[in-house]
Amino acid sequence: MNYSELLAELFLMPLVAFVVGLLMVLMMRKISARLQRRIGPPFFQPIYDIIKLYGKDTQISHGLIHDIGIVMAVGGYIGAELLLPVPGMDGIADKGGIITLSYFLMIPSLGMALGVGQCANPNGSIGISRALTAMLAYDIPFILIVFGAAWHYESTSLVGMLEYQQTHQWGIVEMPLLAIAGLFALQGMLGKQPFEIYIAPAEIATGPMVEMSGKYMGGLFVMQSFQLYTAGVLYASLFLGGGTTWLELLPKAFFVVAIPMSIAFMFPRYKTEDVVRLMWKWPVMLALISLAFIL
Repeated sequence: MNYSELLAELFLMPLVAFVVGLLMVLMMRKISARLQRRIGPPFFQPIYDIIKLYGKDTQISHGLIHDIGIVMAVGGYIGAELLLPVPGMDGIADKGGIITLSYFLMIPSLGMALGVGQCANPNGSIGISRALTAMLAYDIPFILIVFGAAWHYESTSLVGMLEYQQTHQWGIVEMPLLAIAGLFALQGMLGKQPFEIYIAPAEIATGPMVEMSGKYMGGLFVMQSFQLYTAGVLYASLFLGGGTTWLELLPKAFFVVAIPMSIAFMFPRYKTEDVVRLMWKWPVMLALISLAFIL
């Protein structure tokens, strides 16, 4: 691959992720509406929301660190897209691998903590404290899952993992317990109920988002689009064989995201200690049992 083709892929991969992520946001809202017996938003509502937020005159900034935090929150996921191979585009997945991807997935939460910490708002500080606690809770099972998958596929490259599954069986068939643990971790990574401890709108006024308005809130909206896409495609790549075409990959990714979204709107929010206890109990236990069979 020459440099022009690589640059084209590096531009297209985040763009495709953003567009698909917007569709996933729409799906999330539609699921919420149907479960609550509502119609839900129109098709272009996510785009309307972004235009509205970025069109506002945002006059409140708490300094350079506040701005850098939003850039980190969005940039972490943009960097992750470049390491996530999709049909026709591998980007720099072979050079980075899933270990580097795992580090990139930690950057958005740290960026939000950095930006909101600059605001000195008690509600935001409580939300960030809870968000970092939740990250500690789900990162342990997530790393175990990544380690188990890499050991089973004998590769830390997602490209190699996809090639293995295309010539053998899907990971969910060969590692069912690890795949179930992955769904637990996915629920926590997305920060949806019952693990929505850091937003808690009825308790701490939406937590980290309390000091985010206008363009800053638009940045978080964009981040959510990337987040949903990354979670769906990553899980599909690890356990569902990915896809040789977009028509094969996208239904898997949308199905994976629809599972935690459906669960989220049917359960109440847990307390912080409940999140840590549940994450360190069930997904970690399932992951360790699966590792015992794999090793």
